Amino acid sequence: MAHVLFFTRNRCTSVESLDEGRVRASCRLQDTLTDALVSVTVRIPELEIIGITGEVRRSDEKVPASSFEVLQKAVGVRIGPGMVKIIKGLIGHQEGLDELVAMIEECCQGVILSFTKGELAKAPVEEKDAREFYTKLLKDNTRLYDSCIAFAPDSPLVQGMNPAIKRGE
Repeated sequence: MAHVLFFTRNRCTSVESLDEGRVRASCRLQDTLTDALVSVTVRIPELEIIGITGEVRRSDEKVPASSFEVLQKAVGVRIGPGMVKIIKGLIGHQEGLDELVAMIEECCQGVILSFTKGELAKAPVEEKDAREFYTKLLKDNTRLYDSCIAFAPDSPLVQGMNPAIKRGE
């Protein structure tokens, strides 16, 4: 009988208010090979990362024992334009950390989206009006571009938009 490969993956990100000046975003990754959790605590309104915690229960990669010590290099980074490049530059490329770094980025994107959900709820129902609404929203807040599936480069919400809006020019 032939071997059948079976793989499932679930990634979930949530954001919760801790108190008046802090929020925590948590990203949990569970798949056939991995079970990991990363939490990022952020000071608001500055959107500064003030803490990173987590655990790796199971992984097919060789995750170093000191992985969360290395991830602390991202503490102090402000969530906003250029944060992904800054975080990757601070942490560098180390075997076994790529997925954890991606989870930090996912937490940061979750924080951005949590502050824009009220604005997104105001979107008009009519397609023409909605497209104008989203174009203005992306122009006013370019961090939303490519922050989630709705604002991905090939999303219907983004199609036909001026490339300068996408780049934040």
